[in-house]
Amino acid sequence: MLRSAQGRSTDPSAEPRSASVGRASMDPSNSSLPAAGVARDSQGWIERLRATGAEHDAALVELHALLLRAARFEVNRRRAGSPHLRGSDYDDLAHQSADDALVAILGKLGDFRGESRFTTWAYKFALYEAAAKVRKRAWQGREIPLKAETWPLVIDDHQRTAQESVETTDTLAALREAIESELSPHQREVLVALALNEVPIDVLAERLNSTRGALYKSLHDGRQKLRAALAARGLGIDEDQE
Repeated sequence: MLRSAQGRSTDPSAEPRSASVGRASMDPSNSSLPAAGVARDSQGWIERLRATGAEHDAALVELHALLLRAARFEVNRRRAGSPHLRGSDYDDLAHQSADDALVAILGKLGDFRGESRFTTWAYKFALYEAAAKVRKRAWQGREIPLKAETWPLVIDDHQRTAQESVETTDTLAALREAIESELSPHQREVLVALALNEVPIDVLAERLNSTRGALYKSLHDGRQKLRAALAARGLGIDEDQE
């Protein structure tokens, strides 16, 4: 019922395998090497990036080129949904994404466990950065809606019985009241922005000078309060409707 599309991991390296299978083919070194060859290739990347001097510099240049390829792929993939962006914006966002992804990877080398090819693991950082930057650019200069634009939430009554429709209406009325009375102002703003008005969480974090983790915590705590308030009234929210 309180649906949010923001439930993604804040760590791109933790992306589920199923979400990256198609993207792995973007890796130019993703040849059909045996497992031992993949491990050696990945270990070679780690050693070069931890080295010093010319070897380290060469690895950085090579990795940045791979990340830029991934960032351009993701930015271009989102072009249809971002008509406000001009041609030069795309390349600028791709370079920013590759730069930030490289910094993030260097800070997380110790987290690489060899469960996939190193370059496939690294590509996720560029994809994540590019997606986040496109979302932020789409909201640049726009006001963040922190108040509900529609009450109640949209309900499809076509396949509901009369009794079910009455029960749903009662639940929505109680939910609206609980949002207004049980949540703190901050929890209410976060829930309305993320779950009702579909503001991207990274955009909201930037505007509120907060972090994704802090906003997830506020959203979770707010939902817990709402469940408790509805339960006290003998009502509830199905998990598949949230």
